[in-house]
Amino acid sequence: MSKTILIVEDEKAFQDLYTVMFEETDYNIIRAYDADQAMTKLEEQKPDLIILDILLDLVTGDTFFLHLKRTSEYARIPVIIASSFSSKTYKHLQEIDPTLVFLEKPFTKGKLLESVRAKLDEEMSREKKWG
Repeated sequence: MSKTILIVEDEKAFQDLYTVMFEETDYNIIRAYDADQAMTKLEEQKPDLIILDILLDLVTGDTFFLHLKRTSEYARIPVIIASSFSSKTYKHLQEIDPTLVFLEKPFTKGKLLESVRAKLDEEMSREKKWG
């Protein structure tokens, strides 16, 4: 069964890059350009994973992340933060979710797909263990 990934990224160039990177995979990709659009997408279809940019217009990615983790319906969705900032800048997010993965931009297709697979495999193992 194909996994669904929500990509929350406000820059069209990066959205286009994600399109190319996921081109030959069987992942179902949903796109959102800001936090409001991401919430609408979440209500329509709960993804298996979220790739989240930190620098978004209006509501920042870290604020959106905190909202996700505080909302029981979305709290268990695994998140990968994709940012040009170091993970040290957002250490407080890792305190909320120790399994949070940071990908520093720019990253390779291989690194992205490896991170996605690892995060989804980790979540699948957790679900089997805890139901």
